[in-house]
Amino acid sequence: MIFPTLSFLVFFLCVWPAAWLPVIAGRHRLHKLVVIAASYVFYAFWSVDLAAVLFGCVLATWGAARCMDRARSERARRAFLTLGTAANLAALASFKYYGWFSQELNAFLATLGLGAPLPLIDIVLPIGISFYTFQSMSYVIDVYRREIKPARNLIQFATFVSFFPHLVAGPIMRPTELVPQFAEPRRASAQQLRFGLALMTIGLFNKVVLADTFLAKAAERVYDGSRLPGALDSWAATLAFSGQIFCDFAGYSTTAIGAALCLGFAMPDNFRFPYAAVGFSDFWRRWHITLSSWLRDYLYIPLGGNRHGPRRTYAALMTTMLLGGLWHGANWTFVAWGGLHGLYLSVERLLRARCAHYRPGPLAFVALGILTYVLVNVTWVFFRAKTFGKAWIVLRGMAGQNAGTLPILSTFNLLSVGVIVGGILITHWLMRSRTLESVVARAPALLVSAVWALMAFAIVIAQGDGSAFIYFQF
Repeated sequence: MIFPTLSFLVFFLCVWPAAWLPVIAGRHRLHKLVVIAASYVFYAFWSVDLAAVLFGCVLATWGAARCMDRARSERARRAFLTLGTAANLAALASFKYYGWFSQELNAFLATLGLGAPLPLIDIVLPIGISFYTFQSMSYVIDVYRREIKPARNLIQFATFVSFFPHLVAGPIMRPTELVPQFAEPRRASAQQLRFGLALMTIGLFNKVVLADTFLAKAAERVYDGSRLPGALDSWAATLAFSGQIFCDFAGYSTTAIGAALCLGFAMPDNFRFPYAAVGFSDFWRRWHITLSSWLRDYLYIPLGGNRHGPRRTYAALMTTMLLGGLWHGANWTFVAWGGLHGLYLSVERLLRARCAHYRPGPLAFVALGILTYVLVNVTWVFFRAKTFGKAWIVLRGMAGQNAGTLPILSTFNLLSVGVIVGGILITHWLMRSRTLESVVARAPALLVSAVWALMAFAIVIAQGDGSAFIYFQF
């Protein structure tokens, strides 16, 4: 079940009153049971078997954390920490990386004239496994660090991990952000309900209208086609994908936050107008915020962070981004994407250290922002291309090296990309230091209602085909 479908609309219209009525009746336990049951129905819509994988990870993590809390020795606590993290990593590695690893290993051994030792198994990737395993690992690590107490019962923890708005594509919630919210009955106020519905409309508009209807086709024709792209087609397709992935993923996150708010739960922002970033550390403070903070707290800092000199810092930074790239997908192109971001962040850190007293003026500030956006688009080539060969073809096209090519994209495609991506960039720069809440609060109610109605109308007439969100594959 995905958000921009009639099935989700029917599902949500049933879940909202079903979760609201127990709160009115003072039946808190029943309220949590309704929420967790709805979450597993939502997930089992794809596969009952894959829902069992989710529950297995939940059960193993909860049990390890409970045993850790009761353990009397540090050695036993470390053992249960290892057990909890290993269970989640094993599930992630088995379902997401086994096929890729076995193919790569068998190909390498074949070059040495050796047989294939690993069987190739067609494994179905559980939707959202990268997200719920990360949330589960953060929970058991935080319990080990004594930053939180373990959930009182399995229902409370299972509700945290399985909560359907953020289950399959984030935001990646921390235990301290969501578990306490299940401790008391939640009921959305009228203001929360209005704003939640508005966020869901904005998110679906980004996904159905902008990403799927206009931007996806331009990216597909170049990246999935066999024709050689010229400079205009290569840049247009890459810019289209930059807009598509933002509208797709930010659209999911915004819809998820809105759906949770309609049920009375608050979730953190996952995007903060990232294409207005000036520098790459600024970009990662604005793009997929919950992932970047997770990688910082549970990988970069434990690897040493910036506490052990420059070399150790750069090594930790590069390792974090390489693993972050691999988290996105079992393909070397994702590793290259992460490596480029690691390189960008390392160079930026080096330049900041050497130019600590430099303060850019307004024009230089904007120029640095444009440079950041251009270099981010270079990384998107590796994220979108399925092979290094295709990535190289597009990069050569962007550099004007694919001479004598015929146009691939139509005038309509080019105009759509120009208008939409240009609108995204302008919006991000205008909103760079603002929040949506503050802008809506100051805007006339009639204008807000008109924009809301237009977005809802556009969603309806777009008649999306229910395309899965891009991050579902991760």
